Amino acid sequence: MFQWPARLRSLSRVCLGRAPSAALCAALCAGVLSAQEVPTIRVDVNLVRVVATVKNKAGELVGRLQKEDFEILDNGVLQEIRLFAHQTDQPLSVALLVDTSGSTAKELKYEGDSASKFLHALLSEGNPKDAIALYTFDYDVKEQVGFTHNYAALERPLRVLHGEGGSSIYDAVYFTARALQNREGRKVIVIVTDGGDTTSARDLKAALKEAQLADAVIYAAVVIPITNDAGRNIGGEHALTIMARGTGGRTFLQTSGTDLDRTFADIVAELRTQYLLGFYPHDVPLTKDPFHKLEVRLPSPELRVSARNGYYGEAEGAAGTPAARISVSPDRKKEQRKK
Repeated sequence: MFQWPARLRSLSRVCLGRAPSAALCAALCAGVLSAQEVPTIRVDVNLVRVVATVKNKAGELVGRLQKEDFEILDNGVLQEIRLFAHQTDQPLSVALLVDTSGSTAKELKYEGDSASKFLHALLSEGNPKDAIALYTFDYDVKEQVGFTHNYAALERPLRVLHGEGGSSIYDAVYFTARALQNREGRKVIVIVTDGGDTTSARDLKAALKEAQLADAVIYAAVVIPITNDAGRNIGGEHALTIMARGTGGRTFLQTSGTDLDRTFADIVAELRTQYLLGFYPHDVPLTKDPFHKLEVRLPSPELRVSARNGYYGEAEGAAGTPAARISVSPDRKKEQRKK
């Protein structure tokens, strides 16, 4: 049986009980019906965010560009940049992933020492809202410390790292990307590993997709105790490079603690000089693939830019609300809980 909306039933009782004018009743009822039909407004749900790092030919960071210096293409179509910010103004969330599998046992002491310096450099400067979470992974992924600005809490577990079991790099990226999804500002995943995944339940594609959905930039520090190609996990290094490039990050190869110190210093420098660009997709040609290809360009041939290569958005023939089709969705976490 048909049921009137609750507010309308209440108003009908008022109209019948107090006998106001017919015109007043009609106006009140029309107002309620109109309110029932107004859709929920979703703010910024379609905004696509892109983090960009710019260097000159000498490899030096360039941090003084303006919005007019950038162009963004979505599936080949030029977009209007509606959001522009120097990254030092944005809070930073970093998930630090340290490989503690058996193959890394000999390097864990200097990895922990270098990571401690990295954390101190990040938290001693920058935005007071910056937060870091520490994860370790072998065959399993363990959250050692949740997102915090407390250096001491993060530094303690780094002193007692020990290696065992396999290496689940893809699972580690997958789960930490999900932990980053609803955090504000910039989001970064830093991985310290010897490069080989042996025990993940997820694959490279799933890990990269989750990082792109979270708008997270991946930096991979690959520790290479064996310098000749015959003894190295070249496939693992290549996979990390794919994830880093796909999110606008970098892969670093090092063979000593000094190299790792330099890598962390370079990452800190990049995080302090990046740009945040945002646009609302407009007139974008759709394909059956929901992955949109992004290209960030600079007019000067003297400059090189690193940025994510795409995002998951609207696809040809896709159904549902915009929030279900756009990579940046504030309701994504709620939807996951319902499944």
